[in-house]
Order: sequence, then structure tokens, then C-alpha cells
Amino acid sequence: MALRIGCAAAPGQAQENKTGSWRVFKPVYDHEKCTGCSMCQLVCPEGCVHPQDKKFQPDYDFCKGCGLCAAECPVSAITMIKEEK
Repeated sequence: MALRIGCAAAPGQAQENKTGSWRVFKPVYDHEKCTGCSMCQLVCPEGCVHPQDKKFQPDYDFCKGCGLCAAECPVSAITMIKEEK
């Protein structure tokens, strides 16, 4: 597969490239605090936050640990924890 200059991977390949292994910090959700507002899902640049029983959870296979979900959570229900590998 030939890539164009500046591309790390061909467009549309995210489903095939599990990028979660790049993570240094991962978001951990406190479902007791979560109000189900979906702000984390809206701001996630990878689109890896999904609802589960009216609460949200990231797909760690694709989460890169950017922390946008934690920064934008209005009730501080998400904490960024150092990844243990």
C-alpha cells in the first residue's frame, strides 16, 4: 500500500489499526458520577466512546488517551490514570 506524503496510514483504516497501545494515560469513568450527558462521546476525536446502559465507556483498543473526555466532563466523572503495561 503506497501512502501519500504526510500520511501515517491510509484514510478509513482506523478500524483495522488498534491504536490504544500508544496510550500513556487512560480514561477511567466513575459511573456513579456520570449523568449520561454524552459530552465525552461528542469530544472524542477517535469516536471510541460508546453508551452502555445510559452511561459511557471508551473502547480501549482505539482510545489514545488524549484526555479530552476528562477535560470536558461537566461533573468530573472521568479520571486519567497512568497506563500499566
